[in-house]
Amino acid sequence: MNIVQIVVIVVLVVVCIGLDIRLYILGKSIRSIIRPLRAAGKGDNDIKLRLSVPGSAEEELLEAVNGLLELRRSERAAFRRQENDLRRQIANVSHDLRTPLTSILGYLQLLEGENLTKAERSEYLNIVKERAQALQALITSFYDLTRLEGGEYPLTREPVDLRRMLGDLIAAFYGDFTQKGMEVSAHLADNAPAVYADANAVTRVFTNLIGNALKHGNSTVTILLYRDKNRVITSFSNEAPGLKNEDVAHLFDRFYTADKMRSGQNTGLGLAIVKALVEQMGHRVAASLNNGIFTVSVFWKI
Repeated sequence: MNIVQIVVIVVLVVVCIGLDIRLYILGKSIRSIIRPLRAAGKGDNDIKLRLSVPGSAEEELLEAVNGLLELRRSERAAFRRQENDLRRQIANVSHDLRTPLTSILGYLQLLEGENLTKAERSEYLNIVKERAQALQALITSFYDLTRLEGGEYPLTREPVDLRRMLGDLIAAFYGDFTQKGMEVSAHLADNAPAVYADANAVTRVFTNLIGNALKHGNSTVTILLYRDKNRVITSFSNEAPGLKNEDVAHLFDRFYTADKMRSGQNTGLGLAIVKALVEQMGHRVAASLNNGIFTVSVFWKI
């Protein structure tokens, strides 16, 4: 056996030993992550894999696996949040449906009485009618919001004169404000151009916002319309002494109300519908609270 053969054999032996060592290290690294992977498969989402013996290729693989585990954790957390939101919404819907229904059933029982006067019977029938209309409005609002969020509410885009539309609605609500002893301060700029939107949707937005101010305002409601560079802004402001800053961020969430006790008259759907309609038309809405004055502003692109 010559020297060349000896060198070749030595090199092969060294390579084999190196491969054995590498395979041993690789096997040890794989075994070190098998148990955590099994735990992750059983639902332990706090697992993060680590190598017992560092290696560039293994570290890249481990980084990819950890990324998948992190994505799974995020998806599970999002699912839990959605599940909790759904439970809360179902509870709120049940409450809001039950409140007018309970009232209707109560007055229907009273109407069965034989000793009622004609005036009492008429009064109770009017109350039943009002409660039934409130129930119908709630169901309609919930249905509309569901269609909006599902992209099933068709909207068109055409030039809309916000000033004319808002002015007409303020006039239509004037009697309601007067009856409640509230004053309306409206300032609608003449130079506001038309915006591209759905006319029926804009009417719904303004009606909801005026109704919200009417329902929750005390003395004065301020309504503004003016141009600001490349947009038209409409704002609706009213006093809100019981409102807190932490509530404002959630007022556009469906069924959210700042009331600790839900009366059935405030379903928390009005502002959610406003947000869905405005955004689907390609515009933006925001709310703020400054010195006890609550303001909802809609930013219409020109």
